[in-house]
Amino acid sequence: MDTLQVYSRQGCHLCEDLIEELVPLIEGKLALEIRDIDTNPDWHERFFMDIPVVEYADEIICMHFLDRDAITGILRR
Repeated sequence: MDTLQVYSRQGCHLCEDLIEELVPLIEGKLALEIRDIDTNPDWHERFFMDIPVVEYADEIICMHFLDRDAITGILRR
């Protein structure tokens, strides 16, 4: 099963909202890996101002808010 990565951090309400919307869309179709940017200096430097960020196959799919059309496009591949 392919995996989506979500870069987030604890206490980020935008992150929590995005994940809450994302899970039902991908459940049973894609795995979800949540990456806390505070646990990795490279992630923190790269995404600090942009979380939440959804990444798939090393490509950024969306930032700040869920792009449902982009996720649907991935599911159709």
